[in-house]
Amino acid sequence: MDKHTNPDFSSIALITIDTQRDTLDGQPFEISGTSAILPNMKRLTHVFRKVGMPIIHIVRLYKKDGSNVDLCRRSLVESGGVPLCPGSTGCELASELLPEPDIRLDTDLLLSGGIQHIGTKEAVIYKPRWGAFYKTPLEDYLHKLGVSSLAFTGCNFPNCPRTSIYEASERDFRIALVEDAVSGLYYEASERDFRIALVEDAVSGLYEQGRKEMRNIGVLLMRAKELEESISKS
Repeated sequence: MDKHTNPDFSSIALITIDTQRDTLDGQPFEISGTSAILPNMKRLTHVFRKVGMPIIHIVRLYKKDGSNVDLCRRSLVESGGVPLCPGSTGCELASELLPEPDIRLDTDLLLSGGIQHIGTKEAVIYKPRWGAFYKTPLEDYLHKLGVSSLAFTGCNFPNCPRTSIYEASERDFRIALVEDAVSGLYYEASERDFRIALVEDAVSGLYEQGRKEMRNIGVLLMRAKELEESISKS
């Protein structure tokens, strides 16, 4: 392990990416594997809350007129297929991730670039594109919290988690990817020595080439249980 990239588990934040109700099994914007990783994501949120470590939920919101939608999805939205629409049930965080069951997104605040605080050191931030840092207050917020390392979990590794990890690496954060808390990432025990921690079964859409790409930029691949143990020892 490299001293320059090894996550510091005493100053780490948990990042959940796009784990919203419309992305779950049977929903309009279903992302395969996302429902399956919810138990591990739920477990990690409980661990981080218990020790008082930051949790940041990153979300997407698509306006009905398509004005804030990626060009590659704008035709879909204009045709009436609007997932993650502000004010809809589908745009809400998966209930398993919430600190309290009655919490709802303040979509006006989020779309204006604000940070919604939903618990002690727990917040929601809207991102307008793939990356969690692009035109968002995330970087400044993390620095104010004294965070040096990030543990990524959530929905559909090839798109938003991967982009967000590259952005985090560009900003010199130490990174972990939680493999069993990411949809689209399929765990193999041999793939372990990453410095940006990606929690393997906590991210959907992770695949072998993706692991190699993460290793090349110093990401540490971890299991949810391993992250939990590392947090407890820090």
